Amino acid sequence: MLYLLLLLLLLGCMALLDARFRLFFWARPVPAALVTVLGLGYFLAWDLSAISSGLFLHRESPLMTGIMLGPELPLEEPVFLLFLVYQAMVLFTGSLSWLRHARHRRPVPGEAGPVPTGKVRGQ
Repeated sequence: MLYLLLLLLLLGCMALLDARFRLFFWARPVPAALVTVLGLGYFLAWDLSAISSGLFLHRESPLMTGIMLGPELPLEEPVFLLFLVYQAMVLFTGSLSWLRHARHRRPVPGEAGPVPTGKVRGQ
């Protein structure tokens, strides 16, 4: 149960970051929902394929709920995959936002500005 609670707590933290900086769901909710559903579906299909070929095996743990959604597929797995997709998209959109901000910020006095390109006026 502790693992599921931690995953939900981490999802909540990602949602707070997303809301604060308007990165993913708070920037464009419909495309974000589509990307999340497609990403979650992709990773669940990957897991189910690995389970059917015998690559993924579930081991009992006192940290998990013990609720199984299918053979070798615990309840925590889709929640983890949801967190994985959401975290990746918050990191991606956050990186884009940071790069955009860094590119357009004004130079600090005393700091070297951008290197000019092209001809200088009057030459």
